[in-house]
Amino acid sequence: MTTVAELLIESLAEHGVTQVWGVVGDALNPVTDAIRREDRIEWMGVRHEEVAAFAAGAQAQLTGRLGVCMGTVGPGSIHLLNGLYDAKKSQVPLLAICGQVPREDIGSDFFQEVDNDALFADVAVFRATVTSPDQLPGVVEQAGNAALQQRGVAVLTLPGDVGGLDVAKHTATPRFVVEQPPAPPSEASVDEAVRAIDAADRVTMLVGQGARHARQEVLALADRLQAPMVLTLKAKEGLERDNPFEVGQSGLLGNHASAVALEGCDLLLMVGTDFPYTEFLPHETVTVQLDADGSHVGRRTPVEHAVVGDARLSLQALLDRVGPKPDGAHLDQARSSYDAWRERQQQFLDPSYDRRPKGLLRGKVDNPGGRVRPELLAGLIDRYAAPDAIFTVDTGMATTWLARFVRLTGERRLLGSFNLGSMANAMPQALGAVGLDRSRQVVACCGDGGLSMLMGDLLTAVSHDLPVKLVVFDNARLGMVKLEMEQAGLPEFGTVLHNPDFARVAEAVGMRGIRVEDPHDLEEAVRQTMAHPGPVLLDVLTNPDEVAIPPKPTLAQGWGFAIAKTREALTSPE
Repeated sequence: MTTVAELLIESLAEHGVTQVWGVVGDALNPVTDAIRREDRIEWMGVRHEEVAAFAAGAQAQLTGRLGVCMGTVGPGSIHLLNGLYDAKKSQVPLLAICGQVPREDIGSDFFQEVDNDALFADVAVFRATVTSPDQLPGVVEQAGNAALQQRGVAVLTLPGDVGGLDVAKHTATPRFVVEQPPAPPSEASVDEAVRAIDAADRVTMLVGQGARHARQEVLALADRLQAPMVLTLKAKEGLERDNPFEVGQSGLLGNHASAVALEGCDLLLMVGTDFPYTEFLPHETVTVQLDADGSHVGRRTPVEHAVVGDARLSLQALLDRVGPKPDGAHLDQARSSYDAWRERQQQFLDPSYDRRPKGLLRGKVDNPGGRVRPELLAGLIDRYAAPDAIFTVDTGMATTWLARFVRLTGERRLLGSFNLGSMANAMPQALGAVGLDRSRQVVACCGDGGLSMLMGDLLTAVSHDLPVKLVVFDNARLGMVKLEMEQAGLPEFGTVLHNPDFARVAEAVGMRGIRVEDPHDLEEAVRQTMAHPGPVLLDVLTNPDEVAIPPKPTLAQGWGFAIAKTREALTSPE
């Protein structure tokens, strides 16, 4: 006979799931035992369930298949929540298998009992508690199909006395629907958009991850329109390489060229993006928005012309009809600004920058301790990482430095908590990514606050032989919070981190640890990190006062920063 747990695991294996992440526990013992006996699936035991959810979500982002995580009764399932919300906000298919108290005890306030259906009501597109073997395979198929088709989280709860029950003989293995045919736009909407684009003199494109699969069409349209292309962070992957139209990012991660491109246009063409930072968008121009999800249209800036449909099909329709623009002055101006900005950034990639005339004066103000500048670290990561490396990055200043200095050329990929904005995502996502293919290089750009929050799962990298490269931007600060405070005119408070030597912590748990304090030692350390065959942690003491200037800094920001620095000189941040 086949049990509920065995049938569930067989269905996941048939779908192509190769790993399940979680912490073992009583209610789910039948499930973990079924995994033990299923050669196609590897059990990935972690030290904290949040890590399991982030790792499984990373795998879903990379493969398009279901990512799977598990948490047992009560606290075990609750610990999944943050990673599940990240999957929800990232719109990736994730299945959470959660334990529950035995059926006869449900509703009695039993030890560790939590109402999972209520707990996960907001995060899940589907949730159900299995109370009878007869519900299978229907409930399993509903859960998997909901997650895959709605690109979200499904939660399947198994009471402790259900997983080991036998299902009826000859019960079919649950199967999932994976096909999602792309939807074409309406002819009328394309015609309206074409008329608006043809009437414009200067077009700027803002392109997001929804257009990554339409690279050829995006570049062709930019060429036709002589349009500079501002990329969202998530669009770097696939659209940054060999792109003569891109001018980097906007928002706090961006540069002045993006402001030139956005403020200088008379038509903004948004393609596959739900870019949330409205203060960086032009609001006095005509806007055309292409999106597969009509609910995204107009919620960031007023949109005169909406084209709802698959990005590739929509762009192809525009290319068939829109006329060429011979004047490339707008593109040339934005690209010239971008090239000049990138050239200025190169000075920070010199380990002796703080000893040069220009850097010597600046260093006395913002880096008197001569610590490693984070720009140098990010630039060296870019130089020595593999052309097909997968990068993960923690929310905060590490994201800024990666966005500006790591180029996603070749087949490189990028993961982060870019919609939820959680701390502590980089290391767990890197574990999930490298779990898919231990021969592919995975580099986690970690903040010191993020790494230390879930540091116990360094042990997971060692115990499962996951050769992840963990690079810690160790500025002993919650850096983005520090910057936010200072721009508001507040002295930093509560942001100082009293960190251990992370390299020694890594060595203590069994992985290679490297620590760098001198900028001149950094290049060789990064080279060794990328070449090391096993898990390795590179702890780099970076400058806590490095400032990432936004594309168009305001007078209020500059004044606030000056006031904050004056206050910090009078009071200790400790």
